Amino acid sequence: MPANQQIVLDNRPQGEATESNFRLVTADTPPLADGQVLVRHHYLSLDPYMRGRMNDSKSYAQPQPLGEVMIGGTVGEVVESRHPKFAAGDKVVGMGGWQQYAVVDGSAPGALRKVDTTHVPLSHYLGAVGMPGVTAWYGLVKIIAPQKGDTVVVSAAAGAVGSAFGALAKARGCRVVGIAGGTDKCRYVVEELGFDACVDYKPHKDARDLSRALRDACPSGIDGYFENVGGMVLDAVLLRMNAFGRIAVCGMIAGYDGQPLPLANPALILVQRLKVEGFIVSEHMEVWPEALNELGGLVGSGKLRPRESVAQGLEAAPAAFLGLLKGRNFGKQLVKLV
Repeated sequence: MPANQQIVLDNRPQGEATESNFRLVTADTPPLADGQVLVRHHYLSLDPYMRGRMNDSKSYAQPQPLGEVMIGGTVGEVVESRHPKFAAGDKVVGMGGWQQYAVVDGSAPGALRKVDTTHVPLSHYLGAVGMPGVTAWYGLVKIIAPQKGDTVVVSAAAGAVGSAFGALAKARGCRVVGIAGGTDKCRYVVEELGFDACVDYKPHKDARDLSRALRDACPSGIDGYFENVGGMVLDAVLLRMNAFGRIAVCGMIAGYDGQPLPLANPALILVQRLKVEGFIVSEHMEVWPEALNELGGLVGSGKLRPRESVAQGLEAAPAAFLGLLKGRNFGKQLVKLV
């Protein structure tokens, strides 16, 4: 069995996360027992939710244990199998973590899923046709529930969730507006992803200034908002929400370093009779088949052309992850191992 390089959480962040919170180790891969599968990972997924799990605090998921492999999504290839449903050469997606290999119980529900790479590249099963894509689908379809002609807005629009959200919303006849950081990202959101407009938040000094830019991009107001960021961006959007608007709260990356995120005008939730709902996509596994089917069709047909930022080698994962938290990635952040 191969030697296995792994990245473990060595200590918990005090405020902002740093590379010193992680440690690269080498471990022996145990021999397979009956029902187990050995997977060689081709790509690791880096996602903002991982920052919250680094803290030892109450959340929707258990904290990442110290001294153990960082939890995260993976795609790869079966190297050896002692399970009848998997064979060497199968391409699979799972939660193998930040390591080169994983030994997986092939019978555990949701632990490993075979994927077809005929029309969808393997890496996209960690992004547009994976958890981020389903996250966008659930927030749009089940919470925002737009009507044709509605104006919908998504923050972090150039990322994995935001790009999928745009394609799904355009397919439903919405006016789609993104919020992103920088002129290059905004150009990509409009020219390649097909959004109707994109607002660069970086030049704006406060929420009211950003809200004025949103007014120009959303002249009829905002009917639905998909929240990835929080802070000033959420305050700006609330000032533009229409009555009976819906807000799907997926992430608050502006607060992942533990800083409080006060809301400037919470009375607007009442005044505009807004629906604000947070959600965790892993709690809604029943929608995954329908969502993945639609997302696969969008990617296969070229209607969704997701971009990827790819770091090379396992040792690059911590720096790439910290860059993701600072918005340095362009599209889905991955680490390529093979």
